[in-house]
Amino acid sequence: MVDILVKVLLFAFIAGMFTLVIRAFVRSGQEDKQVRRGWEELAQVAAARGWTHERRAAGRATEFCGVGPMPGSGENLTAWHYITGEFRGRSFTCFEYRYSNPLSGSSQVGESKKLTFESVFLVSAPGSGPFLQVGRPGKFDTVMGRGPRTLLGVPEFDEKFRVDTEDQTFARTILSDDVRAFLLSDQRAEKNPLRVRHDELFTWYTGTLSPQALEDRLNYLCDVLDRIPAQAWASA
Repeated sequence: MVDILVKVLLFAFIAGMFTLVIRAFVRSGQEDKQVRRGWEELAQVAAARGWTHERRAAGRATEFCGVGPMPGSGENLTAWHYITGEFRGRSFTCFEYRYSNPLSGSSQVGESKKLTFESVFLVSAPGSGPFLQVGRPGKFDTVMGRGPRTLLGVPEFDEKFRVDTEDQTFARTILSDDVRAFLLSDQRAEKNPLRVRHDELFTWYTGTLSPQALEDRLNYLCDVLDRIPAQAWASA
């Protein structure tokens, strides 16, 4: 009786594992189709709105080295689905950056590493400013070599956001009462860091580019820019 019960349980376990593998395989296939459909729609959306779209733009990503998820330096880095145009009266650029994660994939010879996708968005600002980055503080900031952050003296904001800057006066002017209130209340700010580089405002996320993400991130950047006082750029 015990032997029969053990065999039944073993069979149920194997069947369950087999079902999980099949479901994971099907889900992976569905997600892959959805991603590829999104890539196809990007070209269609760009054409409909008068934007430029390059499926593979060799060398285009190099100029963004050091921003967000981009490497600190590089040569002839490819930007995928490189899109430029105008959105809400501002010029913008967005693209995917892809790289092989050395920690992923198998160690077996001949097996490729898994690709990591980073989507980067930037919108033109009305003026130029020094380095400024706003994002969520991390538990490993010290381990990652990030120095002391700038505190604005607003406890709620200082607790939820990390500000890194080369010019504290510029940071305090940019992060006005209106901007801080917006970042504290808008859910997009939780997962979308901001970076000022010269006359551009950036955000990014890990994942593939899609029409919905494009629209959402560009709106987010424009919403932030709409709230930044004009004198912030004039005083930079």
